[in-house]
Amino acid sequence: MKNIIIIVLVIFCFSNGIAQQLETSTTKEQPNVLVFYVDDLRAELGCYGSETAITPNIDKLAGEGVLFNKAYTQQAICAPSRMSTLTGLRPETLGIYSIFTPLRKVHKDVVSMPQLFKANGYQTVSIGKVYHQSNDDKENWTLHFKKEGNTYNKPEYATILERLKKEGKPIKGPAFEAADVDDEAYKDGRASKYAIETLQKIKDDKFLMFVGLSKPHLPFNAPKKYWDLYDKNNFKIPSREKPKGAYRLALTNWGELKGYYGIPQEGDLDDDLTRDLIHGYHASISYIDAQVGKVMKTLEELDLRKNTMVIFMSDHGYKIGEYGAWCKHSNVEIDVRVPLIISRETGYKERVTGKASDALVENVDIFPTLVDLCGLEGPKSDGKSILSVINNPNEKWDEVATSVYARGKNIMGCTATDGEWRYTEWRDSVTNEILQAELYEHKNSLLSFVNLIGNSKYNEVERRMKKLLEQQFPRDKPFLQNDIPRKR
Repeated sequence: MKNIIIIVLVIFCFSNGIAQQLETSTTKEQPNVLVFYVDDLRAELGCYGSETAITPNIDKLAGEGVLFNKAYTQQAICAPSRMSTLTGLRPETLGIYSIFTPLRKVHKDVVSMPQLFKANGYQTVSIGKVYHQSNDDKENWTLHFKKEGNTYNKPEYATILERLKKEGKPIKGPAFEAADVDDEAYKDGRASKYAIETLQKIKDDKFLMFVGLSKPHLPFNAPKKYWDLYDKNNFKIPSREKPKGAYRLALTNWGELKGYYGIPQEGDLDDDLTRDLIHGYHASISYIDAQVGKVMKTLEELDLRKNTMVIFMSDHGYKIGEYGAWCKHSNVEIDVRVPLIISRETGYKERVTGKASDALVENVDIFPTLVDLCGLEGPKSDGKSILSVINNPNEKWDEVATSVYARGKNIMGCTATDGEWRYTEWRDSVTNEILQAELYEHKNSLLSFVNLIGNSKYNEVERRMKKLLEQQFPRDKPFLQNDIPRKR
């Protein structure tokens, strides 16, 4: 009898051990995923070496994972960029280049990230600005908190908005506001609140959660306490010099900013207004940094961090006065390079922390990376998993990263970088005739002021970069265009 009891105990312990191993294995193979998807954020963060930005929470996250120095978006505008991230398909594959065409208006059968994860038993959560068109793909989110509009909290600004409305002027409100209010008085504070409440509700389920933080997108509206972190007079005025020899449509007239009340319609902005806007951009960054901190604190308190990969990313870069220009909407380095931080779940034994990678990676790689991480069978993708780079930041990786930007229906700008040089061709969208090319050096800076095309000193660089570009954009392949013209 004694021997039988011992055998039963051994079998029980062995079975229990196997069950625990299986549970651990399952947990390891299918972690949760939390993505902070930020709007209009360039690599203006403390962890990226910024001398001005105050971002302690994002910097802490970088210390808990891998910071990518050379991450790139596929197009420097919200809608196509976000569609590319959420489908793993480039804009030239989707044929959508504007903010006016929803994904599902054109592509009914493309399998999106929330669609795949939901089909595999994940709670899929969209909070704030994830897709540009908030209702796009809505049925594939288990929980969907719609993107909110901008709000102003100062009474005098409300008066301005009401007056503009009565006058029938299609002008948005002021370009910035610093009201003495709590975080939740603006939409990103509410987004973090919804994220925290949702994490508490779904903590026992596996989940894919996107927290879409709208700042530092215009208007630069943030609580006064974040403005108070900075002294406006300490901000330097960027050079307004434009790249010599640039294509005539390489930059824009930054009509997005000019659509806000109080912004001059002609000429460069004066130094005082420039500093106000740079101040507002930084205040907005510190504001969203605080929201990241709140959500991460909740993740820790709920003991979810051990099984949750965290990604911090932006849809594209941004100009705050560089080249005498503002906003995004171009193929220049400062617009297509993005911050990207990926921190593996703390329970992962081989987790890498506090490292930076110079690997050329792209936002289109995020979907296949998460498919790989979670052991799913994903759809065909234009990107590829960078999980091995996250685990080994020094791994040799791709030779090139590419982006596009259309100028209307007739002109397409396609661009490639090897991490040091940027080569761009502006082409006829139908014939692929090259209208003009650009070559810029970016070994030590996000900015470059001379187009080196045709300079004999750089002939070999030009040939090599042209070859890399044409791997993605062959001259015999027309650009797919599924954009629906904007209704007037």
